[in-house]
Amino acid sequence: MSKPKLFITRRWPKAVEEAAKEEFDVTLNDKDIPLSIEDMSNALKRYDAISPTVTDILSPKVFDVENLSCKILCNYGVGYSHIDIPSAKNLGICVTNTPDVLSDCTADIAMTLMLMAARRAGEGERELRADKWDGWRPTHMIGAKVTDKTLGIIGFGRIGQAMASRGHFGFGMKINIFSRSQVSAEILGKYNAKQFSSVEALLEESDFVSLHCPGGASNRHLINASNLAKARSGLILINTARGEVVDETALADALENNVIKAAGLDVFDGEPKINPILMAAPNLVMLPHLGSATKETREEMGFRALENCKAFFKGDTPMDKVA
Repeated sequence: MSKPKLFITRRWPKAVEEAAKEEFDVTLNDKDIPLSIEDMSNALKRYDAISPTVTDILSPKVFDVENLSCKILCNYGVGYSHIDIPSAKNLGICVTNTPDVLSDCTADIAMTLMLMAARRAGEGERELRADKWDGWRPTHMIGAKVTDKTLGIIGFGRIGQAMASRGHFGFGMKINIFSRSQVSAEILGKYNAKQFSSVEALLEESDFVSLHCPGGASNRHLINASNLAKARSGLILINTARGEVVDETALADALENNVIKAAGLDVFDGEPKINPILMAAPNLVMLPHLGSATKETREEMGFRALENCKAFFKGDTPMDKVA
């Protein structure tokens, strides 16, 4: 019996690629570059399964195909706003993701950005590399204290709760949250957290705000000029969710005009292209989408995608089915 044909759109860690070849007839994107709309449409006609990543934009146009072969999109990643879910459903394509396995590492990178932005670490390193440091002095590069401050978290799923754990138990931070659904008293009590009914109210009552909500149209520009203008003085904003959640023009203006103190971004709207206005902001720390970038997590993401794919072709419901 022939193996299902699986197309992996970006290179995976070697151990996971080898495991995939044991179960599937695997085709790799050897160039390891983002694929075009035409490439993705052709893949839907050629392969039984495709494992896309966030770099693959599966818009409605991609799904406008005849002679469809693809039966499942086993997404390599927890977020799936890059996949047009209604189009996939209309064609009867199953969609899965990889939750749980990247929660800790993404929260780690959010905490990294928060500390870097608060303590002006990016500015400090640039000063040293430019050989412009003239020695210690009491007023040099004063940043913001993190310990005992208030951390606002937007989106309180697995990653948001992992961030709350680091902030509350590691740095003694008070936790505020915003979530569109009511969080149970038990979970709130674990972090002594307070739930707010609006983003604006959270921004007004927090020293730091970290974004851990889904992307997509419903959350596009959730952080914008209007609510940034209402933020607490000295706010530091962190985004490890999706680039489109933040209006980058509004963020750049807020940074330039000291509406907020600083920001840290691991994700960007339209990445890998970076909005030039962000480059001019010295009080902005930027990382190239490193949230899940550890050996352990990237391997676990691949193995989780494979488990979903194997379950599907065995006739079982994949454990991480989202559509």
